[in-house]
Amino acid sequence: MEWGMANRLARTIKPDGHCFYLALDHGYFQGPTHKLENPGQTAQPLLKYVDAVFIPRGSLRSTFDPKMETPVILRVSGGNSMIGDDLSNEEVSVSIQEMLRLNASAVGISVYVGGKYEHQSIMALAKLVDTCNDYGMPVMAVTAVGREEEKKTARYLGLACRVCAEQGATVVKTYYCEDFEKVVQGCPVPVVIAGGPKTDNDLEVMQFVYDGIQRGAIGVNLGRNIWQNESPQAMACALQAIIHEDASPEAAFEIYQEIKNSSKA
Repeated sequence: MEWGMANRLARTIKPDGHCFYLALDHGYFQGPTHKLENPGQTAQPLLKYVDAVFIPRGSLRSTFDPKMETPVILRVSGGNSMIGDDLSNEEVSVSIQEMLRLNASAVGISVYVGGKYEHQSIMALAKLVDTCNDYGMPVMAVTAVGREEEKKTARYLGLACRVCAEQGATVVKTYYCEDFEKVVQGCPVPVVIAGGPKTDNDLEVMQFVYDGIQRGAIGVNLGRNIWQNESPQAMACALQAIIHEDASPEAAFEIYQEIKNSSKA
């Protein structure tokens, strides 16, 4: 692997081979999201727990301190919105010069396998990989399902991840599902887990993160289940323990409760 690519990957994937990314990119198609009205403010107390932030350029430039040391995975696709006719109508929206200007350690793009604009999004990934390879920039492909939650099966996600990997993605972000190990086994590049909709069961979040790593994921890229939690720092600390310290869900939940209760004291 070329030195620049290896160096950038080393910023976002720790020596233990695991990673904890904080997803803050929701605004690029959802607009102002609850508790993400100011992404930099939301992220600031969580940065010490995570290995990178996944963020669009607008929020990065306007709400984050340039002196922060946390690596950036830059969201570089767009062109759709929640009120548009089809979420899969998305293209690369950021130039390689902009990615370098913003000192990104990696970039991320959504790929809508099976969507109306499947061909467009797969080709966008392929062209992005070609461009980024010339500059040693890792590409994270996000297996997006749009509004079709029923697609979150091992058969579909396994197909989507493999397609992304074959187009040259460095890492693939996908959803946790039943038989998740089959998804990982069929994907020749590392897989990270997406968080999905906010759940009110904190132990359930810790359980699927733990199970996903046990079944082959190298880490997670979570957002709402952290910063929409009633105690975001407690949740981030608990997940860090699972990802980097091999804590069980039960042990992580104890960490979560201890920090949450101490903040209320």
